[in-house]
Amino acid sequence: MQSIRDLEESLPIRHNLFLIYVLSLIIAVLMTVASVTSLVLRETIYPTEALFNAFVPNDLINLGVGVPVLLVIMWLTRRGKLIGLLCWPGALFFVLYNYIAYVFAVPLSAVFLLHLALMTLGAYTLIILCASIDAERVQTLLRPAVPAGFSAAVLVLLGALFFFRVVGVVIGSLGSQSPLSGSELAVNIADFLITPAWVLGGILLWQKKPLGYVTSLGLLFQASILFISLILLMILQPIMTNAPLLLADIGVVLAMGTVCFIPFVLFARGVLSK
Repeated sequence: MQSIRDLEESLPIRHNLFLIYVLSLIIAVLMTVASVTSLVLRETIYPTEALFNAFVPNDLINLGVGVPVLLVIMWLTRRGKLIGLLCWPGALFFVLYNYIAYVFAVPLSAVFLLHLALMTLGAYTLIILCASIDAERVQTLLRPAVPAGFSAAVLVLLGALFFFRVVGVVIGSLGSQSPLSGSELAVNIADFLITPAWVLGGILLWQKKPLGYVTSLGLLFQASILFISLILLMILQPIMTNAPLLLADIGVVLAMGTVCFIPFVLFARGVLSK
């Protein structure tokens, strides 16, 4: 029977992943501490109704979705599963996206420092993880197995759609008498900074570049988690806050999410075949 170390070394990696495991575990612990603290001290951490409505349910989602997903992906990678390795950047990208919004929205406090640490650690760990993957080997494995064109088109279209939506929202707010709340502005900043990566990853995959094969499954995974988290947020808000249940909006998000789920499943199936 192969040892755990042998299983991991069978993956297309250039460097030992020990440091990345350690940093990812630290991220999982900090996410747990930040979320639990914010839920216990929610009136203090989120002093306005807009912040409360936006981030209290999201803290619960981070605990119930973000942390378990990251740990499961790490476990799969440790077991030598290629799908774990290629989804790991997506799990870290989800952390980075989340805590960009927290950093720009939540007032200064001890918990804010946790948010800032999570944003920084998420970005750093994501970069060194992608640099540790042997992109040429991944390309060789996946090129005949995954629907590159379809996945690339979805990434580019979704990334461009959300990017230009942010631009439109900001321009519309500047020209109106109803400026964006702090939480709305923070989420739009996160979208503005993150969605170009979807476009770039899609373009690289369309051109069949090695980095495109390394990043695309993670980007589709991150986008899928975001859509699922948004649906959960819209369901939890009426339960945990005074926000209304918006069934029509949930339907729209579900329809858009399905556009992302399909290429993710097809791409993942190709990865699993290898």
